[in-house]
Amino acid sequence: MFSKKTVVSAGVIGLVILIMLVFSFHYLRRTLFMDAAGRAALFIVAPVQNIVATTIGFVDGIWENYFFLVSAARENEALRKRLAEAVGQVDACREIVIANERLREYVGLVNEIPYQTVAAEVISRDPSPWYRTLVINKGSDSGISKGCPVVLPDGIVGHVLTASSRYARVLLLIDRNCSVDALVQRTRARGVVEGTAGGRCLLNYMPRQEDVITGDIIISSGFDGIFPKGLSIGYVSKIIRRNTGLFQEIELAPFVDFERIEEVMVIINPQLHDLEVN
Repeated sequence: MFSKKTVVSAGVIGLVILIMLVFSFHYLRRTLFMDAAGRAALFIVAPVQNIVATTIGFVDGIWENYFFLVSAARENEALRKRLAEAVGQVDACREIVIANERLREYVGLVNEIPYQTVAAEVISRDPSPWYRTLVINKGSDSGISKGCPVVLPDGIVGHVLTASSRYARVLLLIDRNCSVDALVQRTRARGVVEGTAGGRCLLNYMPRQEDVITGDIIISSGFDGIFPKGLSIGYVSKIIRRNTGLFQEIELAPFVDFERIEEVMVIINPQLHDLEVN
């Protein structure tokens, strides 16, 4: 009926078809299982991966911010140091400008007065409330000696009390042991300017009949043997005329601010009045 060759061929074809069906079914079954398993694993693992990724990102951000903050802190510290240096330089320049302004005033004073002067810096003050003195950094090596007048462009500061080779102590005008023979510039009335225990100045021994008013300028007369004539002292700030007594009570406001003295000029060859004896 059928030849042997035909039967064998049909068997081979059927076997191939069967094998293909078996493998297809196995692949489909495996694929469906894997898809299900993959979906289940994805459902479980995805949130965990999200948490881990978020945590890693957060830690990484903190780490980067930490290094950024450390770098910013170092940069801020460096900027603060540079700012402090710049402020220091500005302050130094400002001090130089102020010092130059004072020196220009001193140069003007030197050009105005016909005396030989020495510039000196104030290095200390007497801490005692009973004595008004200061120490300057120039002494006998610079020609300074006891009694030399000490002035500023504003007016009289005082006179040298003692002098060593490199330093000198100055008795201030507001000390009670200091006195200057003085004139009222407007009327030429004569009195004596003296310091007080309270650090003020009084114009003493001014007769009651002399014409003195508030605001009058007081200058040195040149008759005390220390201060040359014509140096500014201060102005009259208060006058008391009592019903009794020979003299007026006159209070002065000195032109010099004794709390702000930093440098002074010392006159080392004052031209005073000489008394001729015949």
